[in-house]
Amino acid sequence: MQVPGTWRWMLGVAGVPAVIQFSLMLFLPESPRWLFMKDRKDEAISVLSKIYDVARLEDEIDYLNAQLEEEHQKKKDVSYWDVFKTKEMRLAFLAGAGLQAFQQFTGINTVMYYSPTIVQMAGIKSNQLALLLSLIVAAMNAAGTVLGIYLIDMAGRRKLALSSLSGVIVSLVILSGAFFAESGSTSGLYGWLAVLGLTLYIAFFSPGMGPVPWTVNSEIYPEAYRGICGGMSATVNWVSNLIVAQTFLSIAEAAGTGITFLILAGIAVIAFVFVIVFVPETKGLTFEEVENIWKERAWGRGSNTQSLLERGNES
Repeated sequence: MQVPGTWRWMLGVAGVPAVIQFSLMLFLPESPRWLFMKDRKDEAISVLSKIYDVARLEDEIDYLNAQLEEEHQKKKDVSYWDVFKTKEMRLAFLAGAGLQAFQQFTGINTVMYYSPTIVQMAGIKSNQLALLLSLIVAAMNAAGTVLGIYLIDMAGRRKLALSSLSGVIVSLVILSGAFFAESGSTSGLYGWLAVLGLTLYIAFFSPGMGPVPWTVNSEIYPEAYRGICGGMSATVNWVSNLIVAQTFLSIAEAAGTGITFLILAGIAVIAFVFVIVFVPETKGLTFEEVENIWKERAWGRGSNTQSLLERGNES
């Protein structure tokens, strides 16, 4: 089958961002913290020597270099299995990976991938109108994500996630009700009710459950585990994305669209409970304070303050 010229352009343009990103990544330097003090030691001494005693400053910088070198060495010693050896790290990874999974299983990419199809399922038959409404949904997603950048430090990660999920649950119930009502009615009103549900869904999801999982995953792991756990949780996100994208239309065809959105609403309720139980608030906390949260949750208050890596090596 010959691909029309318009589709060739659409497929080609879709690859442009990937080419740009690849080109820019070639100029992106590695930036582990331990390199900064090592490479900038002389510069730091010359700038601060007017304020502090030089000898004392050199001792402090040498101490920091030693600490950062030790942390860098620990990173080399950490393996994927170490994440599951200690109770603290299991709890941390459960919170991070769970947020990534629930981000997808509450249906965001179903809405983004299939919004024109969903709109047509709701009774709006015009292809042009369905595509226009899907573009509006995408624009709202982008605007909501920008809003989330402002809200995430103002409201806090946990509170923002919970308020976002509350709105997502209501929106999915509206969507489900619209499809249940539309199946037995010839009125176009229920199609527009479905569009309202989609719009509310994006309005609530994008500022909260959009950025919060990524932000929390950058804050809840000790330095030595941050790279491994961040990569593993991102993998959970994309695997969950694949599962949802591949099953949505099949489930909608087998069980009905209304039932499908009701299932997603049920998953959002579970996600709400998950955040309450497993996800701590990390707003304004240092990495050390977050690490202590996991130790207290794992072993209770007053527990041994050994580093997670040292405890893992002993187990």
